[in-house]
Amino acid sequence: MSTTPPPQALNTGTQPGADELTADDGALAWLRALGPNGRRAFAGAFGGYALDSYDYFTLPLSMVALAAYFGLNSGQTGLFTTVTLVVSAVGGAIAGVFADRVGRVKALMITVITYAVFTVACGFAPNYETLLVFRALQGLGFGGEWAVGAILVAEYASAKHRGRTLGAVQSSWAVGWALAAVVYTLVFSFLGADLAWRVMFWTGALPALLVLWVRRRVHDAPEATAVREQNPQKGSFAAIFKPGTAESPGLLRTTVFAGLLSTGVQGGYYTLATWVPTYLKTERGLSVVGTGGYLTFLISGAFLGYLTGGYLTDVLGRKRNIWLFALLSAVCILAYTHIPSGANTLLLVLGFPLGFCMSAIFSGFGSYLSELYPTAVRGTGQGFTYNTGRAVGAVFPTLVGFLADSWGVGGALVFGAIGYGIAALALLGLPETRGKELA
Repeated sequence: MSTTPPPQALNTGTQPGADELTADDGALAWLRALGPNGRRAFAGAFGGYALDSYDYFTLPLSMVALAAYFGLNSGQTGLFTTVTLVVSAVGGAIAGVFADRVGRVKALMITVITYAVFTVACGFAPNYETLLVFRALQGLGFGGEWAVGAILVAEYASAKHRGRTLGAVQSSWAVGWALAAVVYTLVFSFLGADLAWRVMFWTGALPALLVLWVRRRVHDAPEATAVREQNPQKGSFAAIFKPGTAESPGLLRTTVFAGLLSTGVQGGYYTLATWVPTYLKTERGLSVVGTGGYLTFLISGAFLGYLTGGYLTDVLGRKRNIWLFALLSAVCILAYTHIPSGANTLLLVLGFPLGFCMSAIFSGFGSYLSELYPTAVRGTGQGFTYNTGRAVGAVFPTLVGFLADSWGVGGALVFGAIGYGIAALALLGLPETRGKELA
């Protein structure tokens, strides 16, 4: 049993204690500093987000089979992603308010159950319209899980380690993506495509097992809970849209620019996450196993990108980390989609830096958005801005879908680079928050 003292979630920098003496001792110091309760919260958020990712990627990986089964064009298949992400904005906003009013852990369990139930339901869809509805409802849970889990962990983490701690949570997205790619390769190798896509969705029941563990072992950070419950404005949309005055700065400016930042980053990311598997199969002529192999490089880069970006967001600061990887992500997209035909080895190699850069930019989001909002409306602010960005950014995959027939998927993917440019500009309206205590 650990003897680590209880975490000081809201005031970690006043007196040097046992945790601080070991803060620089080894690569996993951030994990030890969380304490027993914080580590359980980390495990719950990590598992929830990994399975969130798994359930999300059941669709992009099955896209070609779905299009053939239902006779869909590129615009219709792109609409799956758009609907998921638009509805996720509603789910994320609701989950954020719920997290502020009834607690982070309860909200986390509800979001996980929601996305698991409707992912399984997708596997039973008899037609395109029903599948579209089920996928939209899956977005309700998908939209809320990350914001709630990130806040839960952020309120346990010290200011010094918050970036790398939340970057580690974010890395679970690559774990879920990798698991989905492995299952996809196995399922589509042994089953006919008409049944395989249904089986992929049915495996989305896995997150239900996580909920049972979270319910028994994970608890909200007590100091953050006390601060939140004492504030009458907890979970208030009015508070995050309050204009500034001479006496109070307000949160309207923060909400507008944080939403714009999220829109740019997620527009770029979901363009790639949605269409790269289709690009590899239709324009590069890769088989199911070949696509899985190329995705291995992309996902490996993503996993290391999350961890590296988390470290750099503590070292360089939140804004510099996002600026750096916005530029590098845009460059990688342009390079990846302009590789000459037949140069598939180069395509394989470039998948690693592409995955690395487009994931490293996300690592600072959990800490940055948590630090931009006070405790009483942290869930509301983070849930709204992150998921509104998802919804507006969802326009990008749809544009790619409709342009793919005339431009080709590779040519249309350059829209992802525009998203990263938007993100870089949005940072001009936001403050740097590195080292900020969550009070």
